[in-house]
Amino acid sequence: MAGVKKVTILDYGSGNLRSAERALARVGADVTVTADPQAVLDADGLVVPGVGAFAACMTGLRAVDGPRLIGRRLAGGRPVLGICVGMQILFDRGVEHGHDAEGCGEWPGVVEQLEAPVLPHMGWNTVETPADTVLFDGLADERFYFVHSYGVREFPLAADGPPTPLAKPRVTWAEHGDRFVAGVENGALSATQFHPEKSGDAGAQLLTNWLRTLA
Repeated sequence: MAGVKKVTILDYGSGNLRSAERALARVGADVTVTADPQAVLDADGLVVPGVGAFAACMTGLRAVDGPRLIGRRLAGGRPVLGICVGMQILFDRGVEHGHDAEGCGEWPGVVEQLEAPVLPHMGWNTVETPADTVLFDGLADERFYFVHSYGVREFPLAADGPPTPLAKPRVTWAEHGDRFVAGVENGALSATQFHPEKSGDAGAQLLTNWLRTLA
C-alpha cells in the first residue's frame, strides 16, 4: 500500500520483540522482525530494541553484524531508532558490575548505574524535551514507561557541549535520583531510554512521529 513505511526490528536475541512489533503495526507500519542483513539495510526504518545487560546485548548484536549494519544505514542517512538498552549500546561504553564493555560508538558517552535511592527506575516518568524536538512533538507534558538501572548521565555533544562541525543532537532528559538521557534525535539516528511500545497513547504518538521522519 502506498505510503506505508517498512520497518525492520533487529532480532539479535535480546528480549521479547513482539510488543514493539505490535505497537509499530498499530500505528501503521509494515513490520518485519529479522536479522537478515538485506532486510535491515533495505527497510525505511530500523528499530534496535534491547533489554538486559549492556555487554550481553553487544555480544548478541555483534553475532548478527549489528554494529556494521547500523553504521551502514547511518552512513546513507537511513533512519535508526534505538529503544532502552538498544539506545544504550549506541554510546561508547557501558559499565556494569565492574565490567567495562565497548558499545557501537555512534555517540560519545558512558552508560553507568544511576545514582538513585531506589533501583531499578521502574514506572512512569515525565521528560524534559528540547524546544525543536520532532520525536516528542505534541508530547511535552506526557509520561513514558521506564525500566532500567543504568543510563547516560552526561552527553558531551548536547547543546551546552563543545562546538562540532555537525548539527548538535536534540537531547531529552529525565530525572530519577539524578539526571539522565531519556531520548536523542541526531539526524537519522534517534533513541529513547524508555519503552514507547509500553507507553500507551504517548508512546504511540512518538512512534507515529518517528514514522513521519522516514523517507
